[in-house]
Amino acid sequence: MSTPTVSTGPLRRVPVQGRSVARVQRMLDACAELVDEVGYEGLTTTLLAERAEVAIGSVYQFFPDKRAIVQALALRNMDAYLQSLSDRFASETFTHWWDAVDAAIDGYIHMHRSVPGFRTLHFGDVVDLHLLDSDRDNNAVIAERLAELLVEQFQLIDRARLRFALQISVEAADALIKLAFRRDPAGDESVLVEAKALIREYLHRHVDA
Repeated sequence: MSTPTVSTGPLRRVPVQGRSVARVQRMLDACAELVDEVGYEGLTTTLLAERAEVAIGSVYQFFPDKRAIVQALALRNMDAYLQSLSDRFASETFTHWWDAVDAAIDGYIHMHRSVPGFRTLHFGDVVDLHLLDSDRDNNAVIAERLAELLVEQFQLIDRARLRFALQISVEAADALIKLAFRRDPAGDESVLVEAKALIREYLHRHVDA
């Protein structure tokens, strides 16, 4: 198993030694647990230090504030999500590329069900719609990265229409999946099924691959 990486974006100082990397990972794990328990507004650096079992000075050694910690967590989640998709695309054979979009939706649902903090934070929307990238909103970043994976894996023509359709699909899927988890903590299966059907039909009608 590879050593987890830490995005350098929101970090005040990049951890180099193994112990420092592990300490930052503990802080992010603690952040994930706490946002599920108390929400972003209830999160404090003091609570985080206590949960991660680190000195408060260690928190500020790497992060300027709680927003930066949540940003690092959102980036870690994005990297994990995209890596899982890349691995699945490489290991499975899909009849059509929009079957891979189904897989991407499944991966997003799985993150909601299995990754601490994800149901609360998603990719950072609760904090800032531009948490992943100051120039684009969070869903636009995900759609762009998904387009890159699809173009690379399925030799699609990289065109503006495809990227626009994927951005619409990501927005629609995100809204419906959030609805499913508001209706049922485990995700309302009837809503999730409709979300996938809606996205598949939209892509089938609006994008020629």
